[in-house]
Amino acid sequence: MAFGPTSVGGLVDHDGRLVAADPRLLALQLSAGGDAHGVIAVPQLASLVRLSRSLGIIISRGIIAAEGEVDLNLWVRAEPEGDQIRLAIVGWEERPRADIAPDMAAERSALLSELGSDGTWTTDASLRLTTVDRKLAGLLPIDWKGERIFRLLDFVTGEGTDLKIYDAILDGQPFSGQVARILERDDAEIVLSGQPQRDSAGGLTGYTGAFRWTRIPPELTETEADEGDDQLFITQLDGALRRPLARIIANADDIAEQLEGPLKPEYLGYAIDIAAAGRHLLGLVDDLGDLQAVERSDFAVDSDVLDIADVARRAASLLGVRAADSQVQIQAPAKDEVIFAKADFRRALQIMVNLVGNAVRYSPQGSMIWIRAEQEGDMASLIVADQGKGISLENQSLIFEKFGRVDPSEPGGSGLGLYISQRLARAMGGDLTVESAPGQGARFVLTLPAAAAALPD
Repeated sequence: MAFGPTSVGGLVDHDGRLVAADPRLLALQLSAGGDAHGVIAVPQLASLVRLSRSLGIIISRGIIAAEGEVDLNLWVRAEPEGDQIRLAIVGWEERPRADIAPDMAAERSALLSELGSDGTWTTDASLRLTTVDRKLAGLLPIDWKGERIFRLLDFVTGEGTDLKIYDAILDGQPFSGQVARILERDDAEIVLSGQPQRDSAGGLTGYTGAFRWTRIPPELTETEADEGDDQLFITQLDGALRRPLARIIANADDIAEQLEGPLKPEYLGYAIDIAAAGRHLLGLVDDLGDLQAVERSDFAVDSDVLDIADVARRAASLLGVRAADSQVQIQAPAKDEVIFAKADFRRALQIMVNLVGNAVRYSPQGSMIWIRAEQEGDMASLIVADQGKGISLENQSLIFEKFGRVDPSEPGGSGLGLYISQRLARAMGGDLTVESAPGQGARFVLTLPAAAAALPD
């Protein structure tokens, strides 16, 4: 089958041997040490062929394969044809090999020690940044990774400074004393030094370097910089994980929907499990993002007048399908019930979804979950009660701790949901508490400042 005018084709037999191949694919096979009609010698390609054969479906994905002194970005489509696999490959984009010499860590340590530097940076052979010290990275665009260093820093000339970096990099030589400013940040200036990195054959694989601050921006005081490290890590973790997890979930859902034809029951179960695991991890990424927000010293929430009974009904609706799958009923406030409070709608709904979701997770089949809205004095409250196994008194404080879980071996969330929810409730002027006993279910109470009815616009 054709994959386009630039497609490179091949055919692999049941034993993983290359039966037929276009010249470009044959050259890659020979470069990897394989035979013209031998077993596929490119490990990533062989793995994709095995996956397509075992699942009995078309698999399309990107791989990176080594060829000589470069790496190849390839997009491969593997399609079962009887007991053979038909390959169609496009891309063939060359990129420099990112191998790093084994003594790179020692050289970096020596470089830091020699220069008394504040941090390090590394690039690949194309001068694209691969790592940057967190404090410096916090001043760069969020998508700095993979950008050429020249597009992120303004190299300073004049008054005894010159562009040492350009001549050095052209010749693959070390350099030091290069003054640079963060683009669009006149208050952030550094001095760069760098050492070339080479592979075993002597080829340039990139640079590892150090920097020291000569002008540090006001927001990077020692205390604030240290507080910001974890936040920056979580932000970068979010960016690194969200897109690949979304792709994993989407691909697993496509497989589970059997769009390319029927699957064996066990493979259908694998796809469903993969999608569920992906959603669990994506939920953890969301929790980490919220954790970053609520632990900031300047964290604040919006405050508006809203109907918390309506918030409860929305949460029940969002969890309705999950509850039905678990054979659990949710009883929400009646449609005509109205109780006003001062709160952030999005955050209040987030708390309620967490509470109702937990109640569904830990409720036995055939049980009931009640959600009540009440007002007493100047406080309004939402109550979520279930018929689960309950929580002992000594564990009731544990569940509100960061990563706190009563039984980590049980299926469940990250241990962050209740911690974040309580922080959010308190940021809105309320609180989140629990009343429970073993064997008697749990009763979570979200309190918020009561309010009069919102005035019409």
